[in-house]
Amino acid sequence: VQLQASGGGLVQAGGSLRLSCAASGRTFSSYARAWFRQAPGKEREFVAAISTGGGSTSFADSVKCRFAISKDNAKNAVYLQMNSLQPEDTAVYYCAAARGVITSERKRERAYMYWGQGTLVTVSS
Repeated sequence: VQLQASGGGLVQAGGSLRLSCAASGRTFSSYARAWFRQAPGKEREFVAAISTGGGSTSFADSVKCRFAISKDNAKNAVYLQMNSLQPEDTAVYYCAAARGVITSERKRERAYMYWGQGTLVTVSS
């Protein structure tokens, strides 16, 4: 089972990026998906999550109204659209997946069994 995150890069403040996370090894249509990030010198933190069917999403307060998460079950993929990026969004972004994630747990790392390798997002001021 592999999760492969991509789409990171260098962008100026105010710009946009779209991250993708492709899954392989099994069908992830029945899995909740999420994005976390880890900035230099900081602990990994929750960014966004989406339920199995895609009808329910959660966001960290710091990205709410700027980021959007979506999933394409047919492609086993999840996406993170990031708009109005700021230097404080600079981090390595990780995608994660798990089955049976209840709403109250979806912001916690421990809820997720599968993790991608991360993709670096750098936002310049």
